[in-house]
Amino acid sequence: MEDLKTRLRSKPLRIGISTRALFDLEEEHGVFRSQGVHAYANMQRERETVVVCKGAGFEVIERLLKLNEAGEKPYVEVVLLSKNSPDLSLRAFLSIEHYGLTVITGSFTSGGSLAPFIPAWEIDLFLSNDRSDVQAAVSAGAAAAHLGPVSQNWEHVPADEVRIAFDGDAVVFSAESDEIYKASGLEAFRRHEQENATKPMEGGPLGEFLKKLSILRQIYMNDEGVSKVRIGIVTARDRHAHARVVHTLRAWGTPADEAHFVGTWPKGPILKAFGAHIFFDDQEKHVLSAAGVVPAGHVPGPHAPDAPVIPAG
Repeated sequence: MEDLKTRLRSKPLRIGISTRALFDLEEEHGVFRSQGVHAYANMQRERETVVVCKGAGFEVIERLLKLNEAGEKPYVEVVLLSKNSPDLSLRAFLSIEHYGLTVITGSFTSGGSLAPFIPAWEIDLFLSNDRSDVQAAVSAGAAAAHLGPVSQNWEHVPADEVRIAFDGDAVVFSAESDEIYKASGLEAFRRHEQENATKPMEGGPLGEFLKKLSILRQIYMNDEGVSKVRIGIVTARDRHAHARVVHTLRAWGTPADEAHFVGTWPKGPILKAFGAHIFFDDQEKHVLSAAGVVPAGHVPGPHAPDAPVIPAG
């Protein structure tokens, strides 16, 4: 266990998050879109001493940071990445201090692209409400997801744990199997997955993030086999193609606490039952469905938003 702690402290899980993903700045963003940057800047200065409400990414960030041990090097570090000017950084850090978040670093680019700063900060996952920034980060080789506004219907239970849910193909796993389905159909996909059931899949956009998160999960595993970091896989695969998921996670050394093979069943009710604090999927229709019950991030992938991917028969 000490080896795992030393390993993660030497290279902590680093998450970059935009101000609009961490905080609810939709009203201010609306002013920016309708009236321009000067009206937006004036509004932010007028509200400089007003704490911002929590945004879609706040809950998972707060819970991850609470896993750090006082007086020790952190397991998790969060970097604030913003297109705001340095002049407008005051309100963001004021709000961070108000909520007691241990976020102490950030970059403010005055409208410049955030993409070059993702590798500069050695970010493992970038969360933003700006699609162009997410796509730029992905193009630069980083793991990234686009978050929408936080749902007013989301109900979270206070606890000292964090629950993170992932889709499988084209998110934590590569898109290889999806491509077989697209090219040759459902039966060819099933046949391929059954023939390769014990062959581990390659990693997808969030594969490395999952592996690092799994180290944190192991650090917080108690004697009963229950961790404060709970990982769930929620995938449209069903029993005809589920085995390869299990064998891949086993080979990676990243066992999931829960796996839900939902077929054509909607993912939202499953995610609500799991109690996820955030969910990642590469299909916008699943993200939109999930967003009513949990903060959800769209991971840019190879599929059209409305294209069916590995449906159940």
